Amino acid sequence: MVDLAGLFAAAFLSATLLPGSSEAAFAALLGSGRISLAEALAVATAGNTLGSCANWAIGRWLAHWRDHPRFPVPPAKFERYADMYRRWGVWSLLLSWVPIIGDPLTVLAGVFRTPFWLFTAVVAVAKFGRYLVLAGAVSAFT
Repeated sequence: MVDLAGLFAAAFLSATLLPGSSEAAFAALLGSGRISLAEALAVATAGNTLGSCANWAIGRWLAHWRDHPRFPVPPAKFERYADMYRRWGVWSLLLSWVPIIGDPLTVLAGVFRTPFWLFTAVVAVAKFGRYLVLAGAVSAFT
């Protein structure tokens, strides 16, 4: 149970704007045989998806402050990201698992008020796919 809680926490935190990586925890636990593949996939996907949901909520809140002089993202950079999100829309969230760009995409989804149910479904598919590929790599090397 402690293993699963630690994996959930690592997955949740790594999906937020905080630095972190859940892949190492996922691979280590799966490779050790202490948890099953189904448990690892379910817990890591749930934690990572919920962390992205926190980013979505932050985006909804930050959208109100977008024109404030102390907004953390310069207007030109914000518009560049916004143009990308407008172009690709909700499907860009399939890249939510990618380091560096995935977290800002989930925040932008909140800024642009992507429906929460749609956001959650697309992000969960992306996160599950990433962990499934990682599980395949772990099984190939253990």
